[in-house]
Amino acid sequence: MAFPKLDSEQAGFSCLGYTIVSPCSNAITTMQPQADPFIVPPCHEQINIVYQDEFLLLINKPSGLLSLSGKHPLNKDSVHWRLVKGFPTATMVHRLDFGTSGLLIIALNKQVNGHLTRQFQDRSVTKTYTALLHGHVSKDIGSIDAPIAKNHANFPLQKICSVSGKSAVSHYEVIERLEEPFATRVVFKPESGRTHQLRIHSQVLGHPILGCDLYATDEAFFMAKRLMLHAQSIEFDHPITGERMSMVSPCPF
Repeated sequence: MAFPKLDSEQAGFSCLGYTIVSPCSNAITTMQPQADPFIVPPCHEQINIVYQDEFLLLINKPSGLLSLSGKHPLNKDSVHWRLVKGFPTATMVHRLDFGTSGLLIIALNKQVNGHLTRQFQDRSVTKTYTALLHGHVSKDIGSIDAPIAKNHANFPLQKICSVSGKSAVSHYEVIERLEEPFATRVVFKPESGRTHQLRIHSQVLGHPILGCDLYATDEAFFMAKRLMLHAQSIEFDHPITGERMSMVSPCPF
């Protein structure tokens, strides 16, 4: 799978080869109504451990489960909350959004956590995601280079901003174009790991992820009962043995 890289443009961003000059935009108004406080619906699906040794776990997170417990006492259930019952030293190395399913690495001691964290910082960890995007994406392969910043005026949204945003690049390849639902199945390979990166980059592309409550149109949101985003594969160096680890989680949709 070959992903071309687009050069970022000063005071703008690149998408499908076009540069859109927009230094900082708050023009994101598609968020679904958010309950305050937000109480997570019960998640009855179990965490599946796909790899385990004395140093780390690789788990498959179900959609609808937090990675870390929320501040509200009713949002206690999470990947971390469940795992520490059986693995008291377990710590999160990275996270997936509440609605995203798929692979997560869990460290079982501080040394391992630190080593894996550095791999993420050095971008030596590679990940792919499968997503269903609204409509038909015209090009078979492409990249989105658009810096992401917090949208303080519209929490919890992020925004595209070349002034205060951090570099964010997502490559994609079309797998199939569907008529029912009217959608495109793509594989994403992000270079960076910004909050909501694939969700907001899909919106930039003009094809939001189905079921996305933050960045999709009403039509795209109601076309799926969950966020149609799955962390399908991950590769990293084992922090103790140095072996290159590669795991795949079949997409559930």
